[in-house]
Amino acid sequence: MKRVVVTGLGAVTPIGNSIQAYLEGLQRGTSGAAPITHFDATNFKTTFACEVKGLDAAASVDKRELRRMDDFTIYGMVSTAEAMADSGIDTEAIDADRAGVIWGSGIGGLKTLEKEIEDFITGNGMPRYNPFMIPKMISDIAAGLISIRYGFRGVNFATVSACASASHAIGTAFDYIRLGRQDIVITGGSEAAVSKAGIGGFNAMKALSTRNDDYLTASRPFDADRDGFVLGEGAGTLILEELEHAQKRGATIYAELVGAGATGDAHHITAPHPEGLGAGNVMRMAMADAGLAPEDIDYINVHGTSTPLGDIAEVKAIQKVFGEHAYNLNISSTKSMTGHLLGAAGAIEAIAGILAIQHQFVPPTINHFTDDPELDSKLNFTFNEAQQRQVRAVLSNTFGFGGHNSSVIFKKFED
Repeated sequence: MKRVVVTGLGAVTPIGNSIQAYLEGLQRGTSGAAPITHFDATNFKTTFACEVKGLDAAASVDKRELRRMDDFTIYGMVSTAEAMADSGIDTEAIDADRAGVIWGSGIGGLKTLEKEIEDFITGNGMPRYNPFMIPKMISDIAAGLISIRYGFRGVNFATVSACASASHAIGTAFDYIRLGRQDIVITGGSEAAVSKAGIGGFNAMKALSTRNDDYLTASRPFDADRDGFVLGEGAGTLILEELEHAQKRGATIYAELVGAGATGDAHHITAPHPEGLGAGNVMRMAMADAGLAPEDIDYINVHGTSTPLGDIAEVKAIQKVFGEHAYNLNISSTKSMTGHLLGAAGAIEAIAGILAIQHQFVPPTINHFTDDPELDSKLNFTFNEAQQRQVRAVLSNTFGFGGHNSSVIFKKFED
């Protein structure tokens, strides 16, 4: 098996539109929640979200092309531009047939679909849609446009598995490289579902927090008073590369990707298995794949959405898998800061884990006020403030509607 390393990073998030800004937001414990600006949310049960703010997309993408892209693609293109620049890859000097793109999005161009239907209904009655409607909205278009932008002719497709989409993309890209099929894969995910349909649909499911009068602290993973997740948007890009290929070109190596797992709950379309069965299985699978024991993991970036059932199920799984070592771990949910980016969550959370290895710190779980009696208070949830500690290996969990579970493990690179 080939070794796989991370040689480039890019981020567009509700707490920062670059890796440096994202890192600083994680270190400070910044909340990205604010009143919704993308549409008039006055009559919705939830009137806030974690939107991307102040993004200058034209600095990375041609203005003419921007008009032909949904926001989820724009976010992906911008984060990838940063990651590619960071990687120092000369696209003219590599074998483009061995360079690919595997990209995740749980929903794709929801804003485009919503707008086109509204325009059709409220228009002059002509049965006509924008000719760019379909290529703007389909979930695979970000992967396609990224490959076109950089001339990567290798593997190219999208993963769609709800909130596990980006993690599945990363794990699949990992396999393509370690099996010797590709030298480089651009991977990660993007999402832009802060729209009428997105907010309204999740409100109808009673999945979102409705803490409109206290939106900054609404995302409260593991808090006794948590009342649902906060919808977020954005993108994260990782450049994965075969180790020898990276070393030959003198690339900076941020971390090594050493394990991945994917399981199904086979339980319910939206609720997790109450005992965290699938979550436990996927963590075991990822560690076995990496050849690591539970004691080798220092930090778990948990799925931790701030929902009543999900947080408890994941903690139960962690305690079963890690046993006594669970008390030596740092556990944190960066969704307390960024909100839940759905299909892009696994990408920005994997990046948070890599930054934790680089800078030897654990991002906090902010907005904790009241202990949940159903959760073991002896566990270190990294409440409210970042913590400095030795971070050798990070496990990142993402779970999606439909019972999809994915875990990836990064460790400090050692030649």
